[in-house]
Amino acid sequence: MQEVALILSYIVIAYMLFSSLSYLGLFALAYGKVKKENKLDKRESTEDFLRNQSTYPVSILVPAYNEEVGVVSTVRSLLALEYPEKEVIVIDDGSKDSTSLRMIEEFKMKKIPFAVRTHIETAEVEAIYQSSIFPYIRLIKKANGGKADALNAGVNLSSFPYFCAIDGDSILENDGLLKCMKPIIESDGQIIVTGGSVRIANGSTISRSKVEIVGLPKSPIVLMQIVEYFRAFLIGRLALSHLNILLIVSGAFGVFNKERVIQAGGYNKNTVGEDMELVVRLHRLLREEKSKQRIEYIPDPVCWTEAPESLEVLRSQRIRWQRGLLETLWNHRKMMLNPKYGSIGLFSMPYFLFVELLGAVFEFIGYFIIFGGFFFSLVDPQVAGVMFLVTVFYGSLISALAVLLEELTLHKYPKVSHLMRLYFWALTEAFWYRPLMVLWRVRGIIATFQKKAHWGDMKRKGIST
Repeated sequence: MQEVALILSYIVIAYMLFSSLSYLGLFALAYGKVKKENKLDKRESTEDFLRNQSTYPVSILVPAYNEEVGVVSTVRSLLALEYPEKEVIVIDDGSKDSTSLRMIEEFKMKKIPFAVRTHIETAEVEAIYQSSIFPYIRLIKKANGGKADALNAGVNLSSFPYFCAIDGDSILENDGLLKCMKPIIESDGQIIVTGGSVRIANGSTISRSKVEIVGLPKSPIVLMQIVEYFRAFLIGRLALSHLNILLIVSGAFGVFNKERVIQAGGYNKNTVGEDMELVVRLHRLLREEKSKQRIEYIPDPVCWTEAPESLEVLRSQRIRWQRGLLETLWNHRKMMLNPKYGSIGLFSMPYFLFVELLGAVFEFIGYFIIFGGFFFSLVDPQVAGVMFLVTVFYGSLISALAVLLEELTLHKYPKVSHLMRLYFWALTEAFWYRPLMVLWRVRGIIATFQKKAHWGDMKRKGIST
């Protein structure tokens, strides 16, 4: 038993060092891209597109299930977006609360006759409403079919060649859509998807559907999620996008070429990770067509969203995310290590399998060996001590680098005390937060084989006052 534990401990140590080095490599790539983009005058370059009448019009799709608390704030923030031509479509996916009623009352909506062109099959559309104040705001009321089904219904009804998918509990900064569309317009359509950064709104002062003062929450659980988002968006996605191997655009905010999404078959209703699955399927389509079109992550456009404040809700969310990741990798296993799919098949898919998915399994074994080594002589305490130090290095250092990258890029947190608090909590990650994440991610792998897909429940407090 001790020999097996010793071999496993060496495997885990090697894996943790490999993962740490891979993150450091991604950090170096992300830092290089940030340094290059910081030299550009971003505001001046987007103002040209604001005045340009040939800028592509965009349909903004807001899937909503039991979002009565936040949906009006989200739509009001979309009204304030700086963009030449847009339409806003809220899709009420069979909510059990007053989501539709809030929309109808707030925007003076009236039921209109409709005939929807069915590019993608969806659950039954029961009614369509249009605002009498803002004619470009519409509401689809449909039978429950899940988030993917709601987005597909929005794609069917949308009028414009590009659509932006945004969650019903999120608020987009005024120039966020313009910044996300800029690379699409500049590339003359060669970029078919762009995803922006998502930030956690808990603790910030938001009024009239706009972030007035960026602040931090008191809850350590939410603070650690902020650090996590830095790491995911500013290191992982920025670096992978730089190599054109980005496999995920956040479901909270992304812009898509509608024709390409329809060609790919729309969002997959049979997975809880519909956002990642669609992006992987689009990559697959592009590679099979030998197309040069790209999918990019844009760090600057910020979408603010509400994060779970309780361990119970966070646990449910992370199990769902892990299930989505496993389902996507399994559905597209044909691409894994397949030269036909270029760097996506040879690097990106294996990276997500071994680092993002199976990393939780390796870490779980590592925690087991550390505990057994210190308290039950399962391995030499010196080996357990090395594993402990590697684990602390792995989690805490990378998170601290993510905080540093936030300061170098967006500067959304204005006070030095904000960064110091985030940095402090980042250094504590290995001692309480990461073990929880590892446990839930392992649970998510198991849950993949047990449960059906669903939206996932989260009790909203609302992020706007």
